[in-house]
Amino acid sequence: MATPTQLKEIVRLKYSEIALQSREENAASCCGAGGCSTEVYNIMTDDYTGLEGYDPDADLGLGCGLPTQFAKISKGDVVIDLGSGAGNDCFIARAMTGETGKVIGIDFTPAMIDKARINAEKLGYNNVEFRQGDIEKMPLSANTADVVVSNCVLNLVPDKEAVIKEIYRVLKPGAHFSISDIVLEGELPANIREAAEMYAGCVSGAIQKDTYLDFILQTGFGNITIQKEKKIIIPDDILSRYLDAAELEAFKQSETGVYSLTVYAEKPVENAACCGTDCCK
Repeated sequence: MATPTQLKEIVRLKYSEIALQSREENAASCCGAGGCSTEVYNIMTDDYTGLEGYDPDADLGLGCGLPTQFAKISKGDVVIDLGSGAGNDCFIARAMTGETGKVIGIDFTPAMIDKARINAEKLGYNNVEFRQGDIEKMPLSANTADVVVSNCVLNLVPDKEAVIKEIYRVLKPGAHFSISDIVLEGELPANIREAAEMYAGCVSGAIQKDTYLDFILQTGFGNITIQKEKKIIIPDDILSRYLDAAELEAFKQSETGVYSLTVYAEKPVENAACCGTDCCK
C-alpha cells in the first residue's frame, strides 16, 4: 500500500503530465462524458460549455460535477477553488462574483498553476489568483472565504478529514461550500484499490459516502445538502486493465457503486470569535 507521500507524488506526476499537454492532445485524450474512455480521469466530467465565464483553454475535462453552478455565489464574494487546475471553475466563479469579488485557486501541481496563470492573464482577470499549496494545509488565513468550491479533488487527497477541517477554518462564519467529489457505496476489488492509475483517476482514493458525509457533520458544518448525485459507470475497457473476465463480471454484478456527489454545507455563525484557533479545529 502506498504511503500518503507516495500517493501525492502519483497525483503530482499525472496532473503535471496533463497540464503540459497541448489543448489538441487533451481534446484527443479527454473524451469527457462522450463515447471513448482512454483514461479513467476524464470519464466523469459534466458539460460546462453553457456556463458564463467558461474558457475552453481552462477546461481539461477533469471534473465530476458542476459545483460552481450550485454554489450560490453572489456579487462581491471571495471564492476559493480547491484543486483549481487550469482555472476552469475559477473563471466561472469570477463571472458570478464580478469585478468586485475575488477568486483564489489553490493547486498542488506547479504545472497547473503555471497554466492557470497564463489563462488568467490572457483573459485579463486581475481579481483571480492562483496559489501553489496543499489543501490539507491551505496557504490562506482563517475566515477568508464566502464560498469554497472544489471539483473532483478531495478523493485525490490522502487525509480528507484534514481538508474538510481546513475548509471550515478558511470559511467566514455563516459562509458555505459546494463540492463535487467521488464517493463509494460498497467495496472496490483489491486490484482497483491498489492501482496507481485508478488513484490518480479519482476512483481508488474515494471513500464511503456515509464516511464522507460524517466527516462534514463532525467538523461542525450545518445544513448539509446533497445537491446532485449521479452514478459513474466505469467502462469495461478500463476495468479490464485490472480485472480478469470473471472478476469484471463479479464487479458488475456486485452492489458496489461509484458516485459523483455534489454536497453543500454551511459554517455556523456561532463561535465566530474563536475561529482560526484551536477551539475551532
